[in-house]
Amino acid sequence: MELSLTTHALDSWKEEKRSAYLYRQISMTESDASRKKLFMRLSEEAENQANLWMSVIEKSDSHIPYIYVPDSRTKFVAWLVRKLGPKRIRPVLAAIKIRGLSVYSSLYNTGHPAPQNSGEIEDRHRGASSGGGFRAAVFGVNDGLVSIACLVMGVAGAASTNTTILLTGVAGLLAGAFSMAAGEYISMRSQREMFEYQIGLERAELAQYPEEEAGELALIYMARGMTEDEAKPLAARIVANPKLALDTLAREELGLNPDELGSPWFAAISSFFAFLCGGLVPLLPYLFGNQQYMLQVSIALTAMALFLIGAILSLFTGRNAFKGGVRMLLIGTSAGLLTYGIGHFLGASLI
Repeated sequence: MELSLTTHALDSWKEEKRSAYLYRQISMTESDASRKKLFMRLSEEAENQANLWMSVIEKSDSHIPYIYVPDSRTKFVAWLVRKLGPKRIRPVLAAIKIRGLSVYSSLYNTGHPAPQNSGEIEDRHRGASSGGGFRAAVFGVNDGLVSIACLVMGVAGAASTNTTILLTGVAGLLAGAFSMAAGEYISMRSQREMFEYQIGLERAELAQYPEEEAGELALIYMARGMTEDEAKPLAARIVANPKLALDTLAREELGLNPDELGSPWFAAISSFFAFLCGGLVPLLPYLFGNQQYMLQVSIALTAMALFLIGAILSLFTGRNAFKGGVRMLLIGTSAGLLTYGIGHFLGASLI
């Protein structure tokens, strides 16, 4: 039991030293004075927590590696920070326990005021991701619509028969739908596993040193414009509520949004049917129509669907619905004409 505790303490010491090293790297790349100060102080906090773990190791009379040497992975991440900047590699930094990443979120760089109490934070978090599922469904339908419409146009351009167009379209529809489902499942699963790992670390740290966690949270609020006298009491009240503390630390320290993490299976099935619904539109004339004017009807249906999707997407951009519809129609038309031309060229060359 003592050996296990010592091993855990040594691993935690190395983790805190790694965090302190990377915080310093981030601080050196920052041109913004408040962010530079934030990450330097987070480095100091990580060093303090490393010292707490060192004291645990000393009690067991174990060997302590007083000099920390970054491993190859940490050196590579530090190189990415210097070359690309911390904002571009936020997911990588979040996965290795780097805090304060919410300062790179667009929510906190558009003039939004800092929260003034724990109730305001809870309300803001509760509504943070509304409409996300609906928007994902619209994009899934749009992907299916454009992909299969271009496939139909490309095959039609090669002067293929209606039967060939239908078979090719159905094959592309199923392939695309299964590909979308598999991709969404893997993406969602990986995201959820990362979140579960990070929230587990936060839960353990809140239990072991809540005062230090409150201090880190206060530093983040201070970097966002709050005074020290305001930030410290607010952070202390949040940490006193374990459920709110875990949610807040995930957002404010890691830049993660727990509300956006759902079931991988639900995401996969939703993506499958969204792509299927969109992709069926250009195939409807070939499934149920007569032998005449199938391509023309397919183009007309696709054009109407593109305009409708563009208008719906304007709900998320705040732009004019008509302009949004026309823009989507022009984009889809350009893609369709291009694939038709390529299909016609290849068909003429191969025949």
